[in-house]
Amino acid sequence: MQTLSHRARAYLDARRGERVTLQQLALAVGASPFHLQRRFKQAFGLSPGDYQRETRLEEAKKHLANGRRVTDALFEAGYGSVSRFYEKAAGRLGMAAREYRARGRGLRIAYTSFDSPLGKVLLAATERGLCSVKLGDDAERLLAQEFSEAERVRDPQALTAARQAVLEFLKGDGSLARLPLDVRGTAFQRKVWEALRRIPQGETRSYQQIARAIGSPRAVRAVGSACGANPVALVIPCHRALRSDGGLGGYAWGLERKRRLLAIEKRTQK
Repeated sequence: MQTLSHRARAYLDARRGERVTLQQLALAVGASPFHLQRRFKQAFGLSPGDYQRETRLEEAKKHLANGRRVTDALFEAGYGSVSRFYEKAAGRLGMAAREYRARGRGLRIAYTSFDSPLGKVLLAATERGLCSVKLGDDAERLLAQEFSEAERVRDPQALTAARQAVLEFLKGDGSLARLPLDVRGTAFQRKVWEALRRIPQGETRSYQQIARAIGSPRAVRAVGSACGANPVALVIPCHRALRSDGGLGGYAWGLERKRRLLAIEKRTQK
């Protein structure tokens, strides 16, 4: 039997493109608006209203990635007008809608790669900030997949300051907190990423603690997924997220790298 929050989500999913008020949703699932709002946010990390907005945004992103014209993509996703999209949601794409379309088509991304104590590091940035930080020998191929239609230009000079900041950080001599970012993510992912950036260098938090910090104590698995979706390793320090028992949990770039990063930061604090 479906829980109240899952029934509510199913009701919203069946009406994508429509605007369902909290009162309408509560009536449909037989609950008070206050109780429904609280239970829904506990289960999914978002209010019903935020969930609808994220659903529309994800639909728009899907259509844009498939090469649809911006106007068509927005109307098919349920935005009543193009101006409403730019007023309410455009900034949450990270990149502008036309740049996001078809995996960065028309966008120039400068990148560089270099050796470090963690192996190969790749940095990539738009004119607004870092859009990708990857680790390992496969990083360049992964960047090409993520931004397959962008103009990707190897430009070490454009990323000199970021490269130096990363190398100093990996020596235990600096912080990456001030590096500008240009990243894409859902509202929930951004909440998790912001919480990760608030963890002081040299400290850790459990996935459960992060879930509580963003007001979604039951969304522990979703917090782990958001850490895994982090597009800028090191800069958004998802390596500082651990299991409740102190175990390392997961890390997209390998547990040995996570272990070494934590050791570097721990030495820095001594």
